[in-house]
Amino acid sequence: MELVGRITVDRPLLVLAVKEEAQFLDTDLPVLFTGMGKVNAAVALAGVLARGPRPSHVVNLGTAGALRPGWTGTHVVGSVIQHDLDTDLLRTLTGETYGAALTLNADDGPVLATGDAFIADEAARERLAARAHLVDMEGYALATAAAQAGVALRIVKHVSDDAGEGAAKSWRESVAGCARALADWATLHMPRQS
Repeated sequence: MELVGRITVDRPLLVLAVKEEAQFLDTDLPVLFTGMGKVNAAVALAGVLARGPRPSHVVNLGTAGALRPGWTGTHVVGSVIQHDLDTDLLRTLTGETYGAALTLNADDGPVLATGDAFIADEAARERLAARAHLVDMEGYALATAAAQAGVALRIVKHVSDDAGEGAAKSWRESVAGCARALADWATLHMPRQS
């Protein structure tokens, strides 16, 4: 985890998993690098929000795999699910719901599936495509941490690969282009301090 800049109550906090996704980001906003995966993301954001001050809101910028054909470009996520937690079985065992879907954007953007597995096989991609449009490794954890702290969160993902066979190679080859697209999105949508 690394926090660059100072968080203030009147400005958003940008959150990214790794520096490769931020290589073209030109902003005076604070940036939190969490590391990859749900645990790293949740611990990093929860820790920063607990220490205070809290930002006006949080914006997660990052890459995502496409689960369905034709998904490219940059997307503001509408809702997020946790794909590697057996919510139905846990509900049967305990009567409690763990890992329910979280709605982030009333404008009905794509569904993002989050899990600690890099989806690099066709069977996993096809199974997830029935429930979501995109897949990542941090979104659900960040959404949960932000919700627990009462801080609004927006998730913005740029498609880096078609999840499935060859996804890891595609991510390495496309991450610089994705970082450029995310930086362009931030320039258009994030305020700069005067």
